[in-house]
Amino acid sequence: MDVTEDMDLDAVDLVDPRLYSEGDPHPVWAAMRKYDPVRWHPVGSDLGFWSVTTLEHGSWVLRDHETFTSQRGTLLNLLGKDDPAGGQQMAATDPPRHTKMREPLQRALAIKSVERSSEQIRAHVRRLLEPAMSREPFDIAEAATHLPMAVTGMLMGLPEEDWPRLTRLTLMSIAPDDPEYTVAGGPDAALRQAHRELFAYFADVVRERQRDLSDDLISLLLSMEFEGRKLGLGEVLSNCYSLLLGANVTTPYVPTAALDSLIGTPTLRELLDGADGVTVSTAVEEALRWASPANHFMRHALRDVEIGNRKVRSGDAVVVWLGSANRDEAAFADPFTFDLRRKPNRHIAFGAGGHYCIGHTVARVTLRALFDEILSVFSDIERAGEVEHLASNFVAGIKHMPIVGEVRSR
Repeated sequence: MDVTEDMDLDAVDLVDPRLYSEGDPHPVWAAMRKYDPVRWHPVGSDLGFWSVTTLEHGSWVLRDHETFTSQRGTLLNLLGKDDPAGGQQMAATDPPRHTKMREPLQRALAIKSVERSSEQIRAHVRRLLEPAMSREPFDIAEAATHLPMAVTGMLMGLPEEDWPRLTRLTLMSIAPDDPEYTVAGGPDAALRQAHRELFAYFADVVRERQRDLSDDLISLLLSMEFEGRKLGLGEVLSNCYSLLLGANVTTPYVPTAALDSLIGTPTLRELLDGADGVTVSTAVEEALRWASPANHFMRHALRDVEIGNRKVRSGDAVVVWLGSANRDEAAFADPFTFDLRRKPNRHIAFGAGGHYCIGHTVARVTLRALFDEILSVFSDIERAGEVEHLASNFVAGIKHMPIVGEVRSR
């Protein structure tokens, strides 16, 4: 990507959701990587954070939990506040506590465990794509938002009739600024409402599960022994919320970002035709790099430290922009080319280090099933309307993408 020297980086607000829904952050990030890869970003008159845009620095910040803590909050909406879930929720806890809390869930979400549900996952994928068989315009982005809940709801043992409501509440949590998910009181009110309803919902589910444990993730949280005790109610609820949120951040936005880039190009033809050297696995990994749905993760410095040539003080917030790191020219050959054969592909779409996404196996199995099904159903895909992006500085995602697919002859 060509970088213009006259871009005024001081005029850029990386916190503003409109940059991601109405604009394109990549030219901004490219300029930052070239001229100021670790840059102070003021927020208002008394807040700010260090913006990290390269893969090398970003990976280090995410991996080094002894220097950068997750416990004060991992998202920009918590800038200047302490995360109430700090020390209770896996995502907001540092090792060794985080590691001990994570291990039982990690075993439950390992590949062998997830593969037992692979046929159910494929069944949900087929049901999602069924309307596209009519050759009428089909909003694949809107449909894809329901896929994570189908998979995670199954793994958490949540009733199917609750999935649409839980999907909407989760979208309100990750995109409270978006016009489709905000409420009359504005983004803060939308976030409070979503949190209130989700935590109340899980409180009811947990009470039921306490009476009758089952083979699901909520029962696992309730039965976990941690530091010589069971998890408290607040810890269980906080981690239920975290599992639900994490599932909805990645899966829906990867296939749509890939299609948005590929429709009308020879690369889509290669993918649909199964060209030499193209596999579903490599396509999924490149789609993850390309989409980078989790836009940022935040940490706080635990000591004075240098990142690049910048002196970061203890207590400063540091924000890693994953979408920028995954297009870093120093780490990826032709980073702005969607390369179906890219190997190795050391993206950090799932984060890095101890907080590497615990649901990455579920996400990959689901995405491979979705890509498999798309490739087996369609011989061609065309646009059928305008693409609309989510208004969120946390999730880089397409919320509407009408397509028409040419169905293969059976």
